[in-house]
Amino acid sequence: MFYPKGMRSTDYLAFYAEHFHTVEVDSTFYGCPSARTVNNWGARTPKGFIFSVKVPQVITHEKVLVDCDADLKEFLDTMSILGPKLGPIVFQFPFFNRSIFRDRHEFLDRLVPFLTKLPEGHRFAIEMRNRDWLNAEFADLLRDHGIALVLQDRSFMPSPAELKFDPITADWTYIRWLGDRKSIEEQTTTWDKTVVDRTNELSSWVDFCYQMRKRGVIVFAYANNHFAGHAPATIKQFQELWQAKGLPELGRPQKMRQEGSLFPD
Repeated sequence: MFYPKGMRSTDYLAFYAEHFHTVEVDSTFYGCPSARTVNNWGARTPKGFIFSVKVPQVITHEKVLVDCDADLKEFLDTMSILGPKLGPIVFQFPFFNRSIFRDRHEFLDRLVPFLTKLPEGHRFAIEMRNRDWLNAEFADLLRDHGIALVLQDRSFMPSPAELKFDPITADWTYIRWLGDRKSIEEQTTTWDKTVVDRTNELSSWVDFCYQMRKRGVIVFAYANNHFAGHAPATIKQFQELWQAKGLPELGRPQKMRQEGSLFPD
């Protein structure tokens, strides 16, 4: 278990932020949160903590970028409450079959005008599920707009080593360790310990992230429970592999400042 036994769920975020620099917020995919909720996120986390958020599915799945200007504006305005704590904003697209788009060109015909309307001052990323649509042309399009291509470690998507083009399309990159959901759910549904050995995959990711760091690329990386069985353990193992390779030390999360404390840490 990651959270101490008996801890209230309202204290989870503050505890999490003591151990990690950033969080990927999945709940925003299901709808735009209230301003009060977002204010609470900011209040419960230390300076320097970063929230990566998913764009609501009404934009990416239901309306598929059509007539969604108001939805996007509401979402971005609400997320802006986080100020400097707002990090990457991810458009997570589903797999598109031919009943939605006949081919990638038809998708790009809709995507390009949408990208030109995105406001400046944000970090946007795009996650695709159509692996055949990932090519140098698509990467160049994202690069022209300063948008990051989400890199995924999952059963049906290519790893960076399998791509025949440079997948870095901005001065930062976004990595999601997702694994094989169907396979691991046949082994566990409790998500409290590692059940799949991902050492080899994580070691390759350590090498990749180090190369990105040498290029001056900022790396945002997140693990799902489905990757190995327990996301916090995956991150811990990544950190241990990084250290074992003798790479430059990774920074530690900042602690919340205790206002008015007579005995500060």
